[in-house]
Amino acid sequence: MMFCPKCGSIILPKKEDGKIVMACSCGYRDKKESDGKIKEEVKNKSAEIEIIDKNYSGDILVEIECPKCSHQKAFFWTIQTRASDEPETKFYRCEKCSHTWRDYK
Repeated sequence: MMFCPKCGSIILPKKEDGKIVMACSCGYRDKKESDGKIKEEVKNKSAEIEIIDKNYSGDILVEIECPKCSHQKAFFWTIQTRASDEPETKFYRCEKCSHTWRDYK
């Protein structure tokens, strides 16, 4: 997908004078001729998720029931996993069985 360097809109193929050119609605025209086909190009195939410390147990011990073993205490921490206008995601890790779960509330 090509974007206009002037306004940032998507540049689409248009037929002008019997030739197909890539043009924007703002008036920008790409100097190269095109075959009229839109080609897909993937630049970054995979984004890796970095695990900082998978044995992180949290800092605060709270009273909450583990959904796996029903133990009543778990470590608690928060991470901003969504947009900044959304609340943080709460993570819990059971003190007894180390089961980890999250709470979006």
